[in-house]
Amino acid sequence: MMQALWVSKTGLSAQNTRLSTIANNLANAATVGFKRDDAQFEDLLYQIRAQPGASSSQNTQLPSGIQLGTGVRVVGTTKQFTEGSIQVTSKPLDMAINGRGFFQVLMPDGTTSYTRNGEFQVNSNGEIVTSGGMQLQPTISIPQNAQTVTISKDGIVEAQIAGQATPQQVGQIQLADFINPTGLQSVGANMYVETAASGSPQQGSPANTGFGSVEQGSLEASNVDVVEEMVNMITTQRTYEMNSKVIATADQMLQFITQTL
Repeated sequence: MMQALWVSKTGLSAQNTRLSTIANNLANAATVGFKRDDAQFEDLLYQIRAQPGASSSQNTQLPSGIQLGTGVRVVGTTKQFTEGSIQVTSKPLDMAINGRGFFQVLMPDGTTSYTRNGEFQVNSNGEIVTSGGMQLQPTISIPQNAQTVTISKDGIVEAQIAGQATPQQVGQIQLADFINPTGLQSVGANMYVETAASGSPQQGSPANTGFGSVEQGSLEASNVDVVEEMVNMITTQRTYEMNSKVIATADQMLQFITQTL
């Protein structure tokens, strides 16, 4: 009975972690470019009371043996990099990636981070930056006297300068991609950084082989399905309740033993 208490304890802990993951998904349901998390579980070591295949007599073997599980644990959380819906904003510096790839952003410490959030603006120097002021890489500067900015699907940025008949090309957006995006480390602010699990970034122009195109005046919404998360939350709650009932039942059995013997 004490074993049942500890097994159920691991179940409560695992479902608590899953609920935290669901809560984070729901909290970011309206976050641009957010990718939902899934909690993954695995069973713990087994206590082998009778080895499967062991001899039960001179001419017979145990078909299954006796194997008692010791519970469950969270083995990891994975980002689901399915694409969110594209929402039109009509803002000239809003960009959505339609397909694979990440925008590259220069962090204050000089390292590069990666994001699917295309809410860009210009700073006092005319450079395209994130809402937090970090520069898009490679650096692209918009002239002060630019009347309109056009970004093509393959990432060419052009500005219409006052007094000029044709637009002026001011930069080329470059995307990065990884062989294992789920191995990226989330650092907050819609940013990811490279890890040994993600592999090295592969850079290329939008709309080229393996890279998505850039959609100007649009943003990629979160890929969180609120209905799915609510269903997962109900399932988590019920599983938590069942583990709690196992603890209550084991407690009642222990109480009966202590009061009877």
